[in-house]
Amino acid sequence: MARDRFAPDFDPDCGDAALSSTRHDIVIGRWQGLRDLLRATGPDWLARGHRVRQLAQACTGSSTVEAWLAAEPRSADALVLRAATETARAFTLAIAAGRGVPIDQQRVDTAVLACLAASEAYLDDPTPWISLISVARLYTAGVRRAELARWWDELHQRDPYSTEGHLQVLHYYSARWHGSHGLMYDFARDAAGVAPPGCALPVLVQYARVEEYRHALDSAQDRSTAVRLGQHWAHDGAVGDVRRTWERWITGRKESDIVPGELRDFNYLTHAACSAGTGDVAAPLLEMLGRRATRTPWSYTGEPVQQITRWRKEWGLRS
Repeated sequence: MARDRFAPDFDPDCGDAALSSTRHDIVIGRWQGLRDLLRATGPDWLARGHRVRQLAQACTGSSTVEAWLAAEPRSADALVLRAATETARAFTLAIAAGRGVPIDQQRVDTAVLACLAASEAYLDDPTPWISLISVARLYTAGVRRAELARWWDELHQRDPYSTEGHLQVLHYYSARWHGSHGLMYDFARDAAGVAPPGCALPVLVQYARVEEYRHALDSAQDRSTAVRLGQHWAHDGAVGDVRRTWERWITGRKESDIVPGELRDFNYLTHAACSAGTGDVAAPLLEMLGRRATRTPWSYTGEPVQQITRWRKEWGLRS
């Protein structure tokens, strides 16, 4: 029946029902729900990071986090969320300004100061350090190497296998920002090399491949570049990377093991496996994901629904 046809679910909260419920509080300017959610999350850094990032995106256009701070100025959770919100606001303004337009450095400074204040308020939390490394990208010339290294050390001490933290460093080192393809891939492979079995860090190589693809498209003089990049996903090195990530991270996992904070990572590996033509990896990944999907990275190579549906059909899954 038509209503049973496969359709990906692009839930922005990645299936986190408590987060979705709290998001409604932001709409009405009620900060108490945010406080209760982050308090209940506790030191589960993966879940906390996911929730803080999503709440921050939702708070960028409101004064909800400021209202929380006005009511509870010493709340560490409020300061952490304010830091993430200021970071998200800085990126929103940079995107709105457009490529090549100077970024408001005062806005970046505001976000950095908010991150440092949050890091002092909640000493154990890696989240402010992730926000700090993220916003560092927006400085026109980046930050001093010693400063970035210090921030990275602070993050690493608190959560040495943070995929999001590593990802922000990877973005910083990418050619689109303050590095090069080589520096980015070296960082991704080094992180993957020291990751214990079952850790998601090997997927950084798939993030790096998407970054390289986006940079090539941004630098292209004409649309034919996309056609010439066809082998970008399917050469021997790319295929080998997909299999290594699968073996080191996914082997032995079940569908029920996927938590909201890593759903995007699963989609990056699944996209890479499909694009590489590795059906023996792509099919079980698509099966594990079911209807759960994130728009990126699929949106970088086409229309997400069409791609996911096509690949499911390609590998013999229900469409």
